[in-house]
Amino acid sequence: MDSPAQQLTAGDFTEASEPFALFEQWLDEARAKEINDPEAMALATVDPAGLPNVRMVLLKAFDARGVVFYTNAESAKGGELLSAGKAAALFHWKSLRRQVRIRGLVETVTDAESDAYFVSRPRDSRIGAWASQQSRPLESRFALEAAVARYAARYAIGDVPRPPYWKGFRIRPIQFEFWSDKPFRLHERIDFRRSAPEGDWRKQRLYP
Repeated sequence: MDSPAQQLTAGDFTEASEPFALFEQWLDEARAKEINDPEAMALATVDPAGLPNVRMVLLKAFDARGVVFYTNAESAKGGELLSAGKAAALFHWKSLRRQVRIRGLVETVTDAESDAYFVSRPRDSRIGAWASQQSRPLESRFALEAAVARYAARYAIGDVPRPPYWKGFRIRPIQFEFWSDKPFRLHERIDFRRSAPEGDWRKQRLYP
């Protein structure tokens, strides 16, 4: 028997009454059908001057609290997330002709959540988290390779602990917009909004 995601057709999403279950269905279908990185999302933040930044990150967890990704909290990205406390994300599944926009408030996940995910990463990636001073000037490639070698030697035996600055961030959505491609650019757009992460959703259809 087909799963809910497999049963979903391009028009069904307009009948959804809340966004979380619909996002989960679309994500499951993307994982089954999207060719490359279905968890990839464009993450948008703003710097202290209000100038936007956007970059690709990977979704690592999703539940009714929101979407979770991990990064160096001392990077430009981490600093902007901590300073503004707000962010936006975009999932674009080109082969499915769908996208989802999410906007919301940002919080850090618990240390236990960050620890659990960090230990699941390949050992070389955990070493890299120690070696990389993310977003800061790098004098040469050799300097990075030397840092990798230094931390590889330090943690040659036993577990590689999580750096204190390597954290998980959660976007707690106050807006979802679901978009589906339609002929002649008459696309379907369904918008869900609420005033706070614990509030009730208001749904509306948008012009393409």
